[in-house]
Amino acid sequence: MSDIIVGLGEALWDVFGDIRKLGGAPANFAYHVSQFNFDGYAVSAIGNDELGDEILNVFNEKKVNYILPRTDYPTGTVMIVVDNNGVPSYDIKTNAAWDYIPFTDELEQLANKTKVVCFGSLAQRNKHSRATIIKFLDAMPNDGTRLKIFDINLRLDYYTKEIIEESLKRCNILKINDEELEIINKMFQLEYIEIQEQCKKLLDDYKLDMVILTCGTQGSYVFTQDIVSFKETPKVKVADTVGAGDSFTASFCASVLKGKSIAEAHEIAVTVSAYVCTQDGAMPKLPDHLLNR
Repeated sequence: MSDIIVGLGEALWDVFGDIRKLGGAPANFAYHVSQFNFDGYAVSAIGNDELGDEILNVFNEKKVNYILPRTDYPTGTVMIVVDNNGVPSYDIKTNAAWDYIPFTDELEQLANKTKVVCFGSLAQRNKHSRATIIKFLDAMPNDGTRLKIFDINLRLDYYTKEIIEESLKRCNILKINDEELEIINKMFQLEYIEIQEQCKKLLDDYKLDMVILTCGTQGSYVFTQDIVSFKETPKVKVADTVGAGDSFTASFCASVLKGKSIAEAHEIAVTVSAYVCTQDGAMPKLPDHLLNR
């Protein structure tokens, strides 16, 4: 495992009534790339509490590398309610440990060795973690081979135009869903053009290598300057959709690094994310037939 892949941002507990499952988009991403035999790292912060201890236990169990410094703030939790279609709504607790991720020498050394990083907007709601994310991105070698994936992950009102613009300037791959694209369209006044034109404009305006657009049951797209790939969403019995998008990003990324074409990587990504939708929680173990692809 020579390629280090980092999920940078929130690591927290997804709470479904009386059931608690480890989650947070960057943590989910790190877990799934680790399943594909990459050196995945979850980078966040936890509290000096039992919930923090439990996070370490789960990552150790799942054999996922991590840098999770302790802080004086409580380990993050999110109350999740899933509707009849498996679609979640979130109550994200504020002033959590992951709002205060410190930029340490250990983190700077990791950035120097990182091949791929995936980050979002949620962990940037607080200036402390935002500064760490920016420093990490800027510390990665600028050799043209590194992937910086901005999985925009808009939640509630925990984002601003400034945060999104700064992130778009620092990434080379944008991952976004159709609802988030609608928000961005209004924010950047792109409402008058079709989906493909919207994504092409983001590709051009921010000099991106790729835009990945997921549209739930309506399929998904991957746009580059030369390629447009569309895949239908497999029809499955949905348990919940929590973490499905993170597994999509992770499996797509892993497949590209393994030498798959955009179309092949896209096909694997939709298959993996569909499987995750059939399971409870964001971090199910993937079956061998998916990992072997």
